[in-house]
Amino acid sequence: MPAELAFDLPHLTLELVAGDIAAQEVDAIVNAANNVLWMGSGVAGALKARGGEEIEREAMAQGPVAPGECVVTTGGRLPARHVIHAAVMGQDLRTSAGLVERATRAALAAAADRGMTSIALPALGTGVGGFPLRDCARTMTQVIRDHAAGSTPLRRVRLVLYGREAFDAFAEVARAMLGNGQES
Repeated sequence: MPAELAFDLPHLTLELVAGDIAAQEVDAIVNAANNVLWMGSGVAGALKARGGEEIEREAMAQGPVAPGECVVTTGGRLPARHVIHAAVMGQDLRTSAGLVERATRAALAAAADRGMTSIALPALGTGVGGFPLRDCARTMTQVIRDHAAGSTPLRRVRLVLYGREAFDAFAEVARAMLGNGQES
């Protein structure tokens, strides 16, 4: 199986890639955040380590937010210009399908509202939050498909998946929901 797949949706391309989200060259990278917006381990830790502590300081100055909401910061030293901190969990560090859906929707809207054309998202809530990969894949793919059906400046939505298990789960779900896609 390839390490990259692309699906053409009405107004954008959905890409699935196995890789390092902190290395993505897009307008914005989404951080799977808690609602206080401190950056601990997982995706947040990788973004903070590579992009700099100013990302966390800028995020925390805008919080706390309700779970499901997001804030936008600069990208620090990351290749991406911005980080969208999507609060996919509260202080209990647990998430749900509803929170994954709201956080994904909020992140896409934040990018679109700022005229961004490309965004990279991790599998929200599947690390520290413990949310099942296939449930996450179904929820995020549906939200992205819904977003693509409307008017949006986004042209490329990239799901950056950590590890083969995550990539395979998302690929299986996306193929079932969207067709086979193109391998690259």
